[in-house]
Amino acid sequence: MAQERSGAATFKGNPITLIGPQLKAGDAAPDFTVSKNLLEDVSLKDYAGKIKLISVVPSLDTGVCDAQTRRFNEEAAGLGDDVVVLTISADLPFAQARWCGAAGVDRVITLSDYKSRSFGEAYGVLIKEFQLDMRSIFVVDANDKITYAEYLGEMTEHPNYEAAVEAVKSLR
Repeated sequence: MAQERSGAATFKGNPITLIGPQLKAGDAAPDFTVSKNLLEDVSLKDYAGKIKLISVVPSLDTGVCDAQTRRFNEEAAGLGDDVVVLTISADLPFAQARWCGAAGVDRVITLSDYKSRSFGEAYGVLIKEFQLDMRSIFVVDANDKITYAEYLGEMTEHPNYEAAVEAVKSLR
């Protein structure tokens, strides 16, 4: 059974339980399996040799998640070809594709953790009460080492966009 971190975060001030470890800079990035679409699964190794900015959101259909994904889509343009920006949520792949089309998001790769919650458990962001992934940011270098991790204390708050982008740029 995965580790539970009760009261590790809140949703609108109410405590929620996160499942999995709390990762930090210097840790090896755990592998995961998520859905790129309904028929294709991908894992960390599919992005081998790239710097990975992993933006985790509970659902693209909420205001903060929408803003977070749009912001990283804009930032992706200036990060270079050696960087991949992944947005991971528990939204179904159909919903992710629909949202990206409507929002004009074309530089971020959206990945779904809906099948097994593999990413959520491995990165310590699975919310037990909702079976969604908690808002967080991870920067993983080309050798799959975590160089930056931000776990939000409150689900409805924005992450530190500037710090995440600087963490990516510092690897170049």
